[in-house]
Amino acid sequence: MKTNLLPSIILTSGLLVLLCVAYPLVMWGIAKVSPNSGEGFTVESTNGKNYENIGQTFTSDKYFWSRPSAVEYNAAGSGASNKAATNEEYLTEVQNRIDDFMVKNPEVNKQDIPVDLITASGSGLDPNISVQAAKVQIARIAKTRGIAINRLEQLVTEQTQQPLLGILGPQVINVVKLNIALDALK
Repeated sequence: MKTNLLPSIILTSGLLVLLCVAYPLVMWGIAKVSPNSGEGFTVESTNGKNYENIGQTFTSDKYFWSRPSAVEYNAAGSGASNKAATNEEYLTEVQNRIDDFMVKNPEVNKQDIPVDLITASGSGLDPNISVQAAKVQIARIAKTRGIAINRLEQLVTEQTQQPLLGILGPQVINVVKLNIALDALK
């Protein structure tokens, strides 16, 4: 027993120092040299601060809608609904989102609604939507705001973020930035 006790105490102490002191300090150091010192990025809007890396609710017809959130974009409780794709409650929720979207966007065919407009992300905090999710909303916003469709298409193109290194991931649009740019249009 004594032959195993000392090595286990040394191993436990070593891992405690490594994982509870050294690793957090290394991660903190990396965050401090990253853009914005690991504090996240904010964009200013007319009503104060908005965080660009956390999704926000936009439900007005005059704005591009965000991806739904299972946690109402509460960063303190990040997470998904964890309901299976066959769960009746989940299917009803998705169908309600489709119905709401169709009422506000009658010119869009049901099969053309991108999945990111009717399903929540895994974190519930996703600030981005696909380019197609923005494009299917253009007609509604153009009608509500009285802005030419081609100007809104140009705005969507300007706000499109390219994949990392041009190949890693899809093109996305940050909804917070897009709606702030939309408000800035004259």
